[in-house]
Amino acid sequence: MSAHKARRVLDQIRGRSYQETLMILELMPYRACYPIFKVIYSAAANAKHNMGLNEEYLVIIKATVDEGTTVKKLKPRARGRSYTIKRPTCHITIVLKDISLYEESVVENSIGMGQKINPLGFRLGTIQGHHSLWFAQPKNYSKGLQEDQKIRECIKNYVQKNMRISSGVEGIARIEIQKRIDLIQIIIHMGFPKLLVEGKPRRIEELQMNVQKELNYVNRKLNITITRITKPYGHPNILAEFIAGQLRNRVSFRKAIKKAIELTEQADTKGIQVQIAGRIDGKEIARVEWIREGRVPLQTIRAKIDYCSYRVRTIYGASKFGYL
Repeated sequence: MSAHKARRVLDQIRGRSYQETLMILELMPYRACYPIFKVIYSAAANAKHNMGLNEEYLVIIKATVDEGTTVKKLKPRARGRSYTIKRPTCHITIVLKDISLYEESVVENSIGMGQKINPLGFRLGTIQGHHSLWFAQPKNYSKGLQEDQKIRECIKNYVQKNMRISSGVEGIARIEIQKRIDLIQIIIHMGFPKLLVEGKPRRIEELQMNVQKELNYVNRKLNITITRITKPYGHPNILAEFIAGQLRNRVSFRKAIKKAIELTEQADTKGIQVQIAGRIDGKEIARVEWIREGRVPLQTIRAKIDYCSYRVRTIYGASKFGYL
């Protein structure tokens, strides 16, 4: 068998798994497939018997062929018409590798190779600031992060339980936390602060007591203030809650997104991009849809861009939004 014929087959199986290679060799119409099949089968048997590897995780990482000696034979014929027959030979090298030992590292490397970045983190220090301002020792840093998460969840749960919201919009744009030695300052930026203040004049005091009870603050004072946002629908969190409420009421996603774009135009924004993913409108196959209006310069660091990612559960399943 010539090296050219063997190389034509090896180019088709290099980099494939062991099981897939056997299937390909059985179906290919070349005569060189059978000797290559025997070489690969023998290599896998040695790996299983001598090293205890599983055939399901074996991959062909190297398949090479080198030219060998040319065998010359004499073909006898009558009346002195005999002639020589040249039969080329080749040397086939197959190397198998168990990928089960490297799956975790490959997954970690693939996650770190992404080209996407959060727009807020990309602009941190230029036009974006931190929502939590405090200092802690390295060993207490994780506790401080968990404490901030509990504070935000406690405030959002209180707003959901004690406020009658007809539009489905809570109106919380962001929650800023500033920690000192004996004081924790919480600033709630809301688009509709009347929803929290109306009805009970002492709702803020009640909210403050709930947070203190949740986190067991004894030696630290807690202070909560509410700041009103002049143009609430110019903030992505409030806009995301609006579209989520529309989808829960089974409104068409295109209609909900167009209504949201109209609200942002009233807030004097220069551009908006909305992306929704999931089982949109109850379709069996999940897909991604996005709409953009105006300018959204993602590559410009000085551009004032805000971002929000929101997940909503409908009767069809979970959907995820991204707003810029």
